[in-house]
Amino acid sequence: MTPRTPPAAPAGSLIAAAVLLAAASAASYARASAEVRGLDLFPATVTDAFGREVTVPLPPKRIVTVFSSNTELVASLGLSGLIVGIDAMTFYPPEIVDVRKIGGRLGISLEEVVDARPDLVLLTPARQAAHNLLGPLGRLGIPAAVFTARDFPEIEGNLMKTAVLCGVPGRGEELVRSLEGRLAAVRRARGGLPRPRTVILYARLSSGLFLAAREGDYPASLIGLAGGIPALDEEVSGPRVPQISPEALMGLDPDIIILTRRADEGTELFDYLQKPAFARLKARRTGQIHVVPSAEFLIPAARVVDGVERLARIFTEWGGR
Repeated sequence: MTPRTPPAAPAGSLIAAAVLLAAASAASYARASAEVRGLDLFPATVTDAFGREVTVPLPPKRIVTVFSSNTELVASLGLSGLIVGIDAMTFYPPEIVDVRKIGGRLGISLEEVVDARPDLVLLTPARQAAHNLLGPLGRLGIPAAVFTARDFPEIEGNLMKTAVLCGVPGRGEELVRSLEGRLAAVRRARGGLPRPRTVILYARLSSGLFLAAREGDYPASLIGLAGGIPALDEEVSGPRVPQISPEALMGLDPDIIILTRRADEGTELFDYLQKPAFARLKARRTGQIHVVPSAEFLIPAARVVDGVERLARIFTEWGGR
């Protein structure tokens, strides 16, 4: 019996199949190329705030972030899903609030950090975290980078170092460009306008002194970025301590007083400045005591630009009164 020849496929079907095959091959090639490019970024090395070279051999998949700022650095890069450990005082972004807690106000637990099986730990020197963790983590071969933040350029540097360690330097560069663009817009809007003498107060201590932003404390640098003058930094003599007495505040008599406040805090500091003793304060007489979200000023990550924009609006309204 003569074998039957299968009918020829229509030309259109052959073309469609060829197109699909080419598309699949291109997609596979693109995925492979992306994987190769990703691996080309590793081992990744940065120099941390202690001058230590920190190297991550492969793209991290499990990151422990000690303190809110480091959590926000990772999350701002779109990598919050990699975070497997946070401290109990970290509440942002919302998707990380149920992540394992590795410590709180009283300190960070080395056992909890190690039990989270991280391949990267990001921390700051606060609450003895660096002192207690770096040695043991080093002996266990777990990469750990220490970040500090004294001004906005250092915050940007921390963002880029995080991006490099996580294998997404392009995302870091894009985010930094965005933040720089927003700051440039503030400079343009504030150019040539009056610059108010401003003080930022965080809290009133049990000693009766106010905890305030001073030179070398990055929130004070935000005043300048927003087009104001840090009133506490006008006096160059004497020690630069982060406390100021009520009498010194009266003597400075700033144009604007900024009070930072967490969402779960009351209005004690604002209420205290309404006492008769402060009636002569210029900022009080002119209604220029403002309560702002502490997250935009006290957590050195991308959201501080929100704080700069908020300050700029306050300053512009003050100048136009």
